[in-house]
Order: sequence, then structure tokens, then C-alpha cells
Amino acid sequence: MAIIKELHVNGARRALDADAERSLLSVLRDDLDLTGTKYGCGEGRCGACTVLIDGQPVRSCTTRVGAVNGKQVRTIEVLAHEGRLHPLQEAFLHADALQCGYCTSGMIMSALGLLQRDAQPSRDDIVRFMSGNICRCGTYVRIREAIKLASNG
Repeated sequence: MAIIKELHVNGARRALDADAERSLLSVLRDDLDLTGTKYGCGEGRCGACTVLIDGQPVRSCTTRVGAVNGKQVRTIEVLAHEGRLHPLQEAFLHADALQCGYCTSGMIMSALGLLQRDAQPSRDDIVRFMSGNICRCGTYVRIREAIKLASNG
């Protein structure tokens, strides 16, 4: 059994002692105490567990921690800086794009991946890119509005 001794998370090297076959979600939440990333379906279908790996949105519940060894992992915890929310987080608040909030961290991380790829996505681009993230409260219109607000367009 391979053991992972270190992860690059949120710009810092984090020491750990984790079986490489464990899910990234489990290691983030249980070993590194980064609980902003949520467990949703456990099958990579709902998007609640989305993090960025080398800038790309990835479902952490189905990603083995051994697969991200040496890569940059970003979680929702890294976005707020010096007590100030990230513009995407501000946009979600302004658009009232969260209701229960359970899906929000995954939505924001997916949206961040989109905006890093395309700073001015069209409505259709937003819908297509975000289609893998489920909001059980149904705030999709407000989520799209928040992403548009946060974009440069």
C-alpha cells in the first residue's frame, strides 16, 4: 500500500500520512480539517465536493489522493483573503445564489474553474459548464446570475 506523505493544498505543503487509495475528499476533511468541501453523493455526480486541481474542477469524492501527489489542490478555504471574500463569493451573496448553502462551495469552485478558462462566458457556456453541479434547492437562475456578475462581462 502506497502512502502519501505530503500534499500541496491552498498554496502550502501539508504533511500527512494517508493511504494513496483514499479519496481526496476524505483526506481534505478528516486529515487536513478543510471541511468547506462537502460530501454529497459520493459518486462524483452532484459536484458538492468540487475542488481545483492544477486549475481544473475535479470531484474530490472519486479522486484518489495518490492521483494528486505533486499537483496543486485548491479548496474553498483559499478564496477569502485577509478577511475579504473573493469576488465570486461576493457575487454569490449579492445574487442571493445560495439557499441551504450545501452545494455552494462546489458551485463556487466549479465557477472559478470556468472563469479562469473564460473570463466572459456566455449564458449558454455557464449552463453547459455548471451542468454537473446540482443545487437541490433549485437556485440555478441566481447561480448563473452570480457567475455572470463575477465575470468581466
